[in-house]
Amino acid sequence: MSPSTKELPSLLLALTPVALTLVVLGLQLFYFNDFTPHVPLAIGLAITGLVGIKLGFDWHAIEKGVFHVIHVSLPSVSVLITVGMIIGVWIASGTVPTLIYYGLTVLSPQIFLAAAMLLCAVVSLSLGTSWGTVGTVGLALMGIGAGFGIPVYWTAGAVVSGAFFGDKVSPLSDTTNLAPAVTGVDVFSHIKNMMPTTIPSMLIAFVIYLFAGYSLIKADGASFEKISTITTALQENFLISPWLLLPAILVIALAVKRMPPIPSLFAGVLAGGLTAMLAQGVGLHEVFTYANSGYKIDTGVQEIDSLLNRGGIQSMMWTISLVLIALGFGGALEKTGCLETIIRAIMKRVKSFAGIQTAAIGTSMATNLVAGDPYLSIALPGRMYAPVYRGMGYSTLNLSRAVEEGGTLISPLIPWNAGGAFVISALALGVSSGHMENLLYIPLAFACWLSPLIGLVYAHTGLFSPRATEAEMQGWHDSGEAIADLSDHGWETPAAPRPAPAE
Repeated sequence: MSPSTKELPSLLLALTPVALTLVVLGLQLFYFNDFTPHVPLAIGLAITGLVGIKLGFDWHAIEKGVFHVIHVSLPSVSVLITVGMIIGVWIASGTVPTLIYYGLTVLSPQIFLAAAMLLCAVVSLSLGTSWGTVGTVGLALMGIGAGFGIPVYWTAGAVVSGAFFGDKVSPLSDTTNLAPAVTGVDVFSHIKNMMPTTIPSMLIAFVIYLFAGYSLIKADGASFEKISTITTALQENFLISPWLLLPAILVIALAVKRMPPIPSLFAGVLAGGLTAMLAQGVGLHEVFTYANSGYKIDTGVQEIDSLLNRGGIQSMMWTISLVLIALGFGGALEKTGCLETIIRAIMKRVKSFAGIQTAAIGTSMATNLVAGDPYLSIALPGRMYAPVYRGMGYSTLNLSRAVEEGGTLISPLIPWNAGGAFVISALALGVSSGHMENLLYIPLAFACWLSPLIGLVYAHTGLFSPRATEAEMQGWHDSGEAIADLSDHGWETPAAPRPAPAE
């Protein structure tokens, strides 16, 4: 019997690897106080494999499922590698030091958090990658925030809020294209339908960051002295010039021309390496070293050294290894049918549009939490819930928004998720070395969790919840897309296309 024809596991059996993995993960994180979730997730993968074998799968079938999900997500791993190189060479070239220098001299501490969110939003919208934005502009903003004496978790929260905004609504973003693809809607219709939650959440976050800036941050003599110390040290160790921003401008220009993210980012690596040799007098071998192992400097100013001694491909290996293990765990859960069983159990208990919208957002969040993979958290609920929406006469635009918010936006808020692991690594939050307070960036990334909450309000009030058009219902009925599944979940199966119900 082929794996595709095997029966789904019972709900109890499907929940077993999830529950046991969370127990082991909690033991590692909270009892041992050790933020290295790699081994607990690997144990979870092994437990899921045993469940699969009990269900009649052979190891090769489970292995195929594991590597299929890893293969799908390899472009993101490529982005991680490229961003690691960018960080190393852009520090060596003076691009990051120049951004920090001008940021400290132009911005005021009070408006910094709000400005940081807006800057990251613009860059991520142009690049279509939250990870690329966090690893480049976000890194520079962390240095500016340190100069202003702002706690790192506040700056990280603003950076994450802005960066993942672009990943949600940019037509160049992979997740922005994945969500409508798996739910059967047009990408630009999907982006338009994201606006009712995106705009309010960004406005609220902007106001909070402004309030925090004016109420929490004091621009006293000590802070100005600290800024002067940092800017002086930067001038002593780097050539500072607007021309050194050209590598960053090149990457943004290529993104505006809709070049793919990886070639655009790698062009930034080459431009940064060339700039380092021409402007800072760095040798070619040193550029290679910085791209691989990261930049090293001793300025005598702790804030600068802790920020600039970083980057390189090797600095991303902690994150990459976590991503690969988390993806493998998610792939095993999907292949064995555990995730599908859990989703079907939810679907059987939900009978209203508000309930199904809440379930879709919650399922994406839970998949992010358990499987550690933002792509799986979008693709799996998107495939499973689509027939139910159409069976109820609602457009799957509602579903694409739900999985984007529960998938893309929640990803950076889960430390062992691919998104969260990257944020922690790229922004040097240092939680693996015991600085657990830096995880406070999670509640301070206001735009990321406000957007799903606003979406839930719309679901329960009926606002901005489009009905299915006759064309959408006709296409669904003609394709026969999972119509037979509706009766299994207690939904009515329409015999013919029906117009959208009147409001």
